[in-house]
Amino acid sequence: MTKKFRPVTPSQRELVLTSNAELTRVGRQTVAPEKSLLVTKKRSGGRNHHGHITTRHIGGGHKKFYRLIDFKRDKENIPAKVASIEYDPNRTAHIALLHYNDGEKRYIIAPQGLVAGAVVITSDEPPFNVGCSMKMKFMPLGSVIHNVELQPGRGAKLVRSAGLSAQLMARSAGYVTLKMPSGEVRMVNENCKATFGTVSNAERNLRIEGKAGRSRWQGIRPTVRGTAMNPVDHPHGGGEGKHNGYIPQTPWAMYTKGFRTRSKKKSNKWLVKDRRK
Repeated sequence: MTKKFRPVTPSQRELVLTSNAELTRVGRQTVAPEKSLLVTKKRSGGRNHHGHITTRHIGGGHKKFYRLIDFKRDKENIPAKVASIEYDPNRTAHIALLHYNDGEKRYIIAPQGLVAGAVVITSDEPPFNVGCSMKMKFMPLGSVIHNVELQPGRGAKLVRSAGLSAQLMARSAGYVTLKMPSGEVRMVNENCKATFGTVSNAERNLRIEGKAGRSRWQGIRPTVRGTAMNPVDHPHGGGEGKHNGYIPQTPWAMYTKGFRTRSKKKSNKWLVKDRRK
């Protein structure tokens, strides 16, 4: 659900935020994060070890702790109870705190529909419930999944953002065929793990910040249009007045509309269907 605001101030006139109704609360407050799973997060400001800006539009923002997320789900055959669904400032999805029967606590990406009190497990056998993890060779065909590994035991790399899910379409010769959220169809080793369900916080894409300050709180600095620059600063810069006779380019003269930048050395062996076709 999204939440619109009565415009008491100008910045609230366009503001649309997610309601966060799925988060676990104690009274009116959301629960505090698990301290043992927090680490400090160093800021780069978009600069490298020389102090040169290598990624533009990064800087400032509110301080954040990084939540250690279990992407490997390697505690097998040990049930875990979902203690809480929490907000994570480092990602678009919500996270779930698991209390394992042996006493260990871990965070995972929370799927849609997972609630506090539910029990999840990593196993090669049923149940096939939301939040349970297993190797894809044991999953039923047609399963809706997220948190997909690319290499067995290396941890989930694919389908981790809010509202995303992939579908298990086929299985043969040691590989499964997945339909990705982009429309791409690709093959992945069947011994890779994945988690049942769709990633939570699906309404995240409906969010409207309402004012520039909200972006600054997130550590996003302003973006200046190339046409507003001088010729020395951008291929679109300069000229008397406005004009639009150029081919869209980056500040380093790389074409930005349809120009392929993927390395030709990379293999397309596991790609069944390109997302553009």
